Amino acid sequence: MHQPRRRDRRLGRRVPAETAQRQAFRLTTVDADVVLVGYFSAKQKDFETLMSSAATELAARGARVAVQIVQRRGVSDGGAQKMALPYSSRTLLSYGKVREVAQACDQAKADAVVFVTSLTERQQRTLTAMLGRPAMSLSDILVAD
Repeated sequence: MHQPRRRDRRLGRRVPAETAQRQAFRLTTVDADVVLVGYFSAKQKDFETLMSSAATELAARGARVAVQIVQRRGVSDGGAQKMALPYSSRTLLSYGKVREVAQACDQAKADAVVFVTSLTERQQRTLTAMLGRPAMSLSDILVAD
């Protein structure tokens, strides 16, 4: 009466160690204008120090930081419970802040956008499409060197 369950014969989803998408985000930072974006909770009081150290790291690799933009979480109403969470799982930032970053990129004619916090591959793809230029995290640049 009861038939044993057959094993699913579909191929498993393979995730390569480093996809072509990840390789495309490697930026030659020499003579590149970048917009530096930081996402911090209200509990982090030293966010200015973190932003300046990130700008120094990029400058040491030959990039010019044209604009620095900071998104703070937990400063407004009801943010204390949600401080550790991103505003959006797709973009990390709020959509208004993404528009602000896009305008800053257009005005500064930036080559790329570098986020101080790490981004998932989905966030990188989404932000790259929305901003019209490569979006990457600082850790990706530091690891690539």
